[in-house]
Amino acid sequence: MAEDNRPEHRQIPRLPARVLALPRPWPIALDWRLVGGRDWLAKNLSREIEQRRLFPWLAVCFGLGIVLYFQADAPSLWAPLVAFFIACSSAVLLRRNFAALSIVIGLAALFAGFSAGVIRARSVAAPVLARMTIAPMTGFIEAVEDRPAGKRLLLRVADVKGIAEADRPRLVRVSVRKGDGLVAGQFIGGNARLLPPPQPAWPGGYDFARDAYFKGIGAVGSFTGAVRHLDAPVAPDWPLLVAASIDDARNTLTQRIASSIGGAAGGVGAALVTGKRGLIGEPTNDVLRSAGIYHIVSISGLHMVLAAGTFFWLARALLSLAPALVLLWPVKKIAAVAAMIGATIYCVFSGSDVATERSLIMTLVMFGAILVDRPALSTRNLAIAALLVLAREPEALLGPSFQMSFGAVAAMMALVPLMQGRRPESRQRSLIERAFHATSQSVLGLLTTTLVASLATAPFSVYHFQTLNPYGLIGNTLALPLVSFVVMPSAVLGVLAFPFGLDRPIWQVMGIAVSRVLEVSSWVGGLEGSTVVIPALGLGAFAFLSAALLVLTLPASSLRWLAVVPAAAGLALAATPNRFDTYVDRDGAGAAIRNRTGQLTLVGKASGFVAEQWLRADGDGRSADDAGLRRDARCDKVGCIVENAPQRSVAFVQDVSAFDEDCRRATVVITRLKAPLTCDAPLVLDRQALAARGATTLRFDGEAVEIRSVRAAAERRILSGQKTAKADSPSSQTQPRQPRPIPEQDLSEDEISTGEPD
Repeated sequence: MAEDNRPEHRQIPRLPARVLALPRPWPIALDWRLVGGRDWLAKNLSREIEQRRLFPWLAVCFGLGIVLYFQADAPSLWAPLVAFFIACSSAVLLRRNFAALSIVIGLAALFAGFSAGVIRARSVAAPVLARMTIAPMTGFIEAVEDRPAGKRLLLRVADVKGIAEADRPRLVRVSVRKGDGLVAGQFIGGNARLLPPPQPAWPGGYDFARDAYFKGIGAVGSFTGAVRHLDAPVAPDWPLLVAASIDDARNTLTQRIASSIGGAAGGVGAALVTGKRGLIGEPTNDVLRSAGIYHIVSISGLHMVLAAGTFFWLARALLSLAPALVLLWPVKKIAAVAAMIGATIYCVFSGSDVATERSLIMTLVMFGAILVDRPALSTRNLAIAALLVLAREPEALLGPSFQMSFGAVAAMMALVPLMQGRRPESRQRSLIERAFHATSQSVLGLLTTTLVASLATAPFSVYHFQTLNPYGLIGNTLALPLVSFVVMPSAVLGVLAFPFGLDRPIWQVMGIAVSRVLEVSSWVGGLEGSTVVIPALGLGAFAFLSAALLVLTLPASSLRWLAVVPAAAGLALAATPNRFDTYVDRDGAGAAIRNRTGQLTLVGKASGFVAEQWLRADGDGRSADDAGLRRDARCDKVGCIVENAPQRSVAFVQDVSAFDEDCRRATVVITRLKAPLTCDAPLVLDRQALAARGATTLRFDGEAVEIRSVRAAAERRILSGQKTAKADSPSSQTQPRQPRPIPEQDLSEDEISTGEPD
């Protein structure tokens, strides 16, 4: 008898009774039995368990623990460790109750993530410079990067005159105008101007100080005079010698590639191989960003997979030339080992940045799956890679590099079953038909994966950079084939030929492809609307959109349709951004104030970098040097006034003579000076208040104002009829006096990170 496949006769897998013990609905809740919700949920949970799709949520719980750590105030280590062991013990006791077991395992992962954050922060703890210092400094060079205006050095500090050893930074990043002859491993000295790593330009902006802390960098600055080669007081240790040797080899190969190719393509080609991006000019960076393909110059997943794939293909092809080896040895697994070794060497040689290490771990997991006869592409392997990366560097979770790469990979892996679901036609095709079909499928696959990756990374791009590149689909579709089939294979062959001195023709071939990539980027970036500036996402919108991506990509069942709920909430919040009305620099050097027309007006002398951060956060696409940005401010030699609304004005005071009038007439007074005690404006942000607060934003709501600062907690204050002293904020009264923040304009372009993903 033929099998009955009618829907009403199919066997639906059922969960064990203990799994079906779902929480009872609230008395006012909808009766799920009326809509079949209970059976739908049970069926889909059963499928998730059968396909082992609960494991990836451990990585999510681990990451949530890291997020909670970064929200905590000076957390201890014993508390999360005790909670972790309690959760593990509970898992043993509750092992017969599947639902309870799943919950306590998730809690264990959460507390493990929290503990990893505490351990990591304590392991990298190093002194951070407290104030601007100009003094003689000596140290070993750990790394050198060529820049258009000199060199940038990572220096392991031996001594800074006037700073005790306990307060002396371990590593500093300094620039030098004339750095001829400087190589890693040398012991140098000179007069240096050092600054504390800059904090965010606005609450929620890019935090270079946090990234510098986890890299061990305690100061940034520059040498103000000649740099001298000195005799080292002690011999360098072996980690420094190894790091110096690798960096010197990278710089040598970088110069070799750049000189072989020449021009802008030379700098891009060198960055693709060695990870040294210093030779790429800012105009080239802008073109690549506008075309949505800036990610190709960052050694990350694309480069690692292509490099490892090239090693895998070469090893397997060479071994296949010997029939005896093919019959007697597992050639595929041997090639996988070769690819793992090659990928590891490539990671070390390219600088071992966070993105590169993350990509290496993902690549090793994929090829490791081949060794144990498992599918290389699986959500489980992605979760393992995420756990390993976050356990080693928990701070990576907060950066755009981790978020965008894992988001893109997860989205594409969720798409793989759909792409493989189409069956080829049974009829025989001619050679031309097969070639056309293969080409069309490749193009369709490239378009689809690019579109999916672009959509998956869009929330992270808007949150971190406030920009979208709508034509990135076109740019990636045209550029990635050149990168995949010409640039990266040439890179592998060029590196192998470099020791023999036969690499120059290979670099020139690669340079032709890179030039075509730049031409494509220039064309795409030149299209109107290639870069769209979006107001900064709030934490609520970002959290909902991130949750939607997780729910959409991790489940294997119809549970992924639940992603519609957080996605709708996130899009609704993103479509109605609650913009700030005033941005104030960390030391009061400048401010951006919303005028009565609804746009920002610049006053003071904030650096172009800071001003652009403010404009992008507001969704304003104007450049910092646009003359229209200062048009609506009434300024004289002693200060400026900007009308924010009827009966509400913001004063920017640059001279003490302006306090008398502005404190009487303005609603808010901003100054880098010390305001007199007699200043009775409703709100005063002067040198003392900003020293305690850092960069500050204001959001007006009728007669009230919401104040958010980098260092202080948010507060809300009523302005109408309230006259206050100059620095009456709780933060300035309860917190100790902080060192004077360093104005952003005191930093050179080489000393400021642009916040691009690693």
